[in-house]
Amino acid sequence: MRYLPLGDADRRAMLATIGVGDVDGLYRDVPRAVFETARLDLPDGLGEIEVERALGRMAAENLSAGAAPCFLGGGAYRHHVPATVDYLIQRGEFLTAYTPYQPEASQGTLQAMFEFQTQVALLAAMDVANASLYDGATATAEAAMMANRLTRRKRAILAGDLHPHYRAATATYARFNGFEVVARPPDPDAADDLEATIDDTTACVVVQNPGAFGQVRDFGALAAACHRAGALLVVATAEIVSLGMVKPPGAMDADIFVGEGQSLGNPLSFGGPYLGLMATRDRFVRQMPGRLVGQATDADGRRGFVLTLTAREQHIRREKATSNICTNSGLCALAFAVHLALLGEAGFARLAEINHARATALAGQLAAIAGVTLVNDTFFNEFTLRLPKPAAHVVAALARRGILGGVPASRLWPERPELADLLLVAATETNGDDDIAAFAGALAEALR
Repeated sequence: MRYLPLGDADRRAMLATIGVGDVDGLYRDVPRAVFETARLDLPDGLGEIEVERALGRMAAENLSAGAAPCFLGGGAYRHHVPATVDYLIQRGEFLTAYTPYQPEASQGTLQAMFEFQTQVALLAAMDVANASLYDGATATAEAAMMANRLTRRKRAILAGDLHPHYRAATATYARFNGFEVVARPPDPDAADDLEATIDDTTACVVVQNPGAFGQVRDFGALAAACHRAGALLVVATAEIVSLGMVKPPGAMDADIFVGEGQSLGNPLSFGGPYLGLMATRDRFVRQMPGRLVGQATDADGRRGFVLTLTAREQHIRREKATSNICTNSGLCALAFAVHLALLGEAGFARLAEINHARATALAGQLAAIAGVTLVNDTFFNEFTLRLPKPAAHVVAALARRGILGGVPASRLWPERPELADLLLVAATETNGDDDIAAFAGALAEALR
């Protein structure tokens, strides 16, 4: 039997409270055409094996990142994930579709979150990190709201080379939370003069390093300018492996670090699930959103772990909470922590060096092709090329040749036709010399 807890009397009482006469009244604002009852033009049902075959044929039309030389980037990066990562995160002690709340969170789960927080704080050179957010975009939006609360101001300035997904998520939050977003235009050829945009109404300036076009910068002077005006500096990082080589946000005197953690422990997975990173200074911790695991001792003096400052979370304070993010990407964060623990400090730095070396070798070969110009003067493992024809057409031609040759800027900035000839290209430790040679040869052919 189905479990139906509500009877007719209950339904009548609810409808009366709402103020409608019947269930149909709940949908009176929906156009009647939506309720069309004619038979939908759908195929007949299939058996399991037929469905598997049909889906397999559809999937075979894609060129997957693992089946070809892959130079995709643009905020999601293909790295080698050790087999140990999958083995550990699939253990029954950890594997769950949802992060448990305090009453049912085991000490092992809490310790894993605590270790993850420690790793993120160290990478960012910050004092404290949370137990992850949903992804880099929502983490950036949460940082802007956090800056609003800390400064009691309602204006966030977004750098031109902040990832457009991060910009869009922040603008959506701003629309419904009553703060202003000033989004600077993207310009791959020049540094954004952000200092000139800061005034006494600015809550924060949000930058990305490396930027969406790949440029690597030191924002120490910008941090000083923000602080003179009473504003905060937020530094976002879409490629966390860069922190094995690039100056960390904390060393630039940034106030909040946010980023995407997908590159460690998590495959591309066609766009998710990923995990958002956030770290900040001790003095700002009470305004940091999401979960925070603390270390404590029990009545017998034994080391233990607890969720702390949870009154900030939506499930307790509801509309008065600092954030509506009241869970975290726990399994993805665990994968991140396991991968980074396997690498160790020296291994992580070595991984970053390999990534930069692969990108440098690739940039040299591609820039030597007639008509191709390397836009960047600095980069980590991703850079931008200017091509003599629309990049989207070139990418399609490369795919037909079995090469995933980067992300056309027009896909990320479709509203900017002046960027149509730009191609974002990333190289990681997964790209060998043969891959680089194949890409260079295929790009030369595609441009003829």
